[in-house]
Amino acid sequence: MELHVEQFRYGHDNLGYLVFGPREAMAVDGGAWQDILDFVRERGLHLLYVTHTHRHHDHIEGSEQLVEKSGAKLISFHELPDDSVIPLDGEPVRVYRTPGHSMDSTCFHAGRYLLTGDTLFNGTIGNCFSGNLRGFYESIVRLMALPEDTVVFAGHDYVELALSFARHLEPGNGDIDAYMSHHDPHCVYSMLRDELRVNPYMRFNDPKIIETLKRRGLPVGTEWERWQSLMAIEE
Repeated sequence: MELHVEQFRYGHDNLGYLVFGPREAMAVDGGAWQDILDFVRERGLHLLYVTHTHRHHDHIEGSEQLVEKSGAKLISFHELPDDSVIPLDGEPVRVYRTPGHSMDSTCFHAGRYLLTGDTLFNGTIGNCFSGNLRGFYESIVRLMALPEDTVVFAGHDYVELALSFARHLEPGNGDIDAYMSHHDPHCVYSMLRDELRVNPYMRFNDPKIIETLKRRGLPVGTEWERWQSLMAIEE
């Protein structure tokens, strides 16, 4: 048995999720709370948990309604130790603390599916609002080490803007057009292997990106320096 993920769009570009098995479910960033409850009822699921990828307002909205109307347990960041497991129908949803965008940023890994919130977008990464640039770097390196067939479900649909910046840095990267051709606003996702080919913030060891940084006069001596150089480039 494997867990499944359903995506729910809300607001302008927010993306929330339901992770579920045959009977049990967990909502992550439940802004589309009415649609989530409808889906749960239609599938005959028991919504056990409600949680967030981080506590920015657009990711916690809807949580109170989900808890009130379903009786689900709200799981806070402090109840989610790094590398802990949330069981759904006996299958693990693994928790990765990924500080960087915010200090409480968290990713959820269920089978092949990775819910990344505002840590990793499809084609780019989030802003470093926490100021913890080193932590952000280590979080991205951690996600890069996951299997390449990992499916990335992010917290927003920023694909067009992200790929515009990627083209700006690497106008000769043919993988960008292929990536964009698969973009579907009705279900926004990417494979980790595609992020490694297109997302500049996962390509700091690629010779083409290193050459781009050199031409801009930015430090490239170490991986950490290359990451800082990429983060310093204005979009």
